[in-house]
Amino acid sequence: MSQTKKVTDLRSALAVLRKFDDELIETDEPVDPSAELSGVYRYIGAHGTVMRPTRIGPAMLFNRIKGYTDMRVLIGLLASRKRVARLLDTTPDKLAFLLKDAVSTPISPVVIPQENAVCQEVVHLASDPDFSILNILPAPTNTPEDAGPYFTLGMCYAADPHTDDHDITIHRLCVQNRDEISMYFVPGRHLDVFRQKAEEDGAPLPISISIGVDPAIEIGACFEPPTTPLGFDELSVAGSLRKQPVELCQCLTVNARAIANAEVVIEGELIPNYRVREDQNTNSGKAMPEFPGYTGQAQQMVPVIKVKAITHRRHPILQTCIGPSDEHTNMAGIPTEASILQLVERALPGFVQNVHCPSPGTGKYLAVLQVKKRLPNDEGRQRQAALLAFSAFSELKHVILVDDDVDIFDLNDVIWAMTTRYQGDISTVFIPGVRCHPLDPSSDPAFSYSVRDHGIACKTIFDCTVPFTMKGQFRRSEFMEVEISRFLPDNFKY
Repeated sequence: MSQTKKVTDLRSALAVLRKFDDELIETDEPVDPSAELSGVYRYIGAHGTVMRPTRIGPAMLFNRIKGYTDMRVLIGLLASRKRVARLLDTTPDKLAFLLKDAVSTPISPVVIPQENAVCQEVVHLASDPDFSILNILPAPTNTPEDAGPYFTLGMCYAADPHTDDHDITIHRLCVQNRDEISMYFVPGRHLDVFRQKAEEDGAPLPISISIGVDPAIEIGACFEPPTTPLGFDELSVAGSLRKQPVELCQCLTVNARAIANAEVVIEGELIPNYRVREDQNTNSGKAMPEFPGYTGQAQQMVPVIKVKAITHRRHPILQTCIGPSDEHTNMAGIPTEASILQLVERALPGFVQNVHCPSPGTGKYLAVLQVKKRLPNDEGRQRQAALLAFSAFSELKHVILVDDDVDIFDLNDVIWAMTTRYQGDISTVFIPGVRCHPLDPSSDPAFSYSVRDHGIACKTIFDCTVPFTMKGQFRRSEFMEVEISRFLPDNFKY
């Protein structure tokens, strides 16, 4: 039986990781969720765009949280591409192909009877006068200057109030008081479309936030348009990855569905025409560290979820991540790779060999495309592939093109190609004035005269491929193939 069939929820995912020596650390040392927990993991395995020193390392499960008697916190589950591959029963270089196939063969979720929903083993109702979000859940802060405690890995699930189409996405969720959570939407997100429709009707939007789920759900939830258009339920991607539908249950206090085997579920409603300042409790002007590696600015007017209940499994595990860590890069980048592969394969069959959205590119801003020029008329197709990549993912800022003899998962090899197969004046294509992503601090008129509004960027193609007519002059040195194991100690890994 493959690992894929064994993983159905967070706990079975952790059981897979425990089979390996280098994938999971558990500690009983008490930890403060306020900045200390993230401060520890910054050194252990955050990597990504986190300020150095940091590293790729194992996930960590903190079994004792200060101030909480029956709550554990997991961080870094997806902060290693190798670990993501193990949890999805594939290899790191094949992840994009696996996701591409999954989004093309969706399996819709199903609703199960509530008596089978383990996420509702323990119920806390907001109508209880002693109810408080932070008395139940140890929402962490990434740094001491955060606007407040955040839920960073909540699977936010809601329905279009006019069509009943469902969507699941991840948003930054800041605890504002005993029963309110602010929700920041980057413009264009589908859940915000649902919220706006409900608000125009003068009605709240019921929503569930499932935390601590099968990692296939967390990866699948990060697909974006045009790969998953409005009305596409990304839970069906996870269903395809696991070859069985994701199980949902009806919420107890709102007309919404939640992931039935989640560790924690927050039930609530997005209130129409109600906004708060994200940092109203700290006045720091800061939100939290975001994927580009900088702390985002606190938003002045963000929508609010009125929490109606919190349910959870017995002895629950709250899952969190560091905003700029590789956990974010992998969740954002691997679906982006799949989206690019899907579109370029339709237009240029067999030309693009693989795609990598690497850690320093944040999973959103940079893609490396490996192409194979077989015929003279393939010259120029590499730049067409780059244009298609920008179409496949609108937030992409840079594309680096390399030949098929370059390892796109080794940035040393990519930089070597840029050094020896690239001339800035003829190998660079600038596409100025294109909408990109508002969290890129350089996409601002103060940074460049070419940027007319915040969030607009100059998209750039770096063509580091060898002209077809010169391929013979750029052959890499070939070495003798040998059986090296007979020269090495038995325990030497290579």
